[in-house]
Amino acid sequence: MTLFPDMLAPVMNASILGRAQKAGLLSWGAVNPRDFSEDKHRKVDDRPFGGGPGMVMMAEPLAEAIDSVKKRGSRVIFLSPQGERFDDAKASSLAKKKHLVLVCGHYEGVDERIMTSFDEEVSIGDYVLTGGELPALVVADAVARKLPGVLKKEEAAAAESFATGLLDFPQYTRPRVWRGREVPEVLFSGDHGRIAEWRRRAARSATRRKRPDLLERAN
Repeated sequence: MTLFPDMLAPVMNASILGRAQKAGLLSWGAVNPRDFSEDKHRKVDDRPFGGGPGMVMMAEPLAEAIDSVKKRGSRVIFLSPQGERFDDAKASSLAKKKHLVLVCGHYEGVDERIMTSFDEEVSIGDYVLTGGELPALVVADAVARKLPGVLKKEEAAAAESFATGLLDFPQYTRPRVWRGREVPEVLFSGDHGRIAEWRRRAARSATRRKRPDLLERAN
């Protein structure tokens, strides 16, 4: 649900998400609440009761837009800085749903009476953006890559940062020596046990250095 559907296509149709659509692994669409406005100018906002700056999204156009696509099993999510913090666990949970409806807010927010139409409210961080389109794209990308077959190697997602509660271990590629800096010797040992152990220790070290708060709840 967005007032600016043109913002979404460049991201949703590119790279991994674009390939996933061609493979039939996911599909997406955009619905504009303006198409459900009874105003001749397709107005979807009005001044807030009680006064104050800015405008508020009206309930009816948004409710009708949601109803036009909502079906049995749909999960309707409102993108808002006031919502539950979005993380890897939430992405995994949403990836199990068959149909997500991501509602992008604008202006000073939405009429409070529409809130009962949402199953949950999600935030990508403690800051305010000009609209919900960028958060919706973040959620869509994080969720889509959890779907089976979207990533070429399923184990890649399982070993990434936050999947285990730790940050990912350091990665290296050619050349073996770059500007005098060498790749750790253990990675050339061929000993999968030693490599796995080095990666576990390196992941904990990176987490302790960059995000020590994660160690308290890591697996």
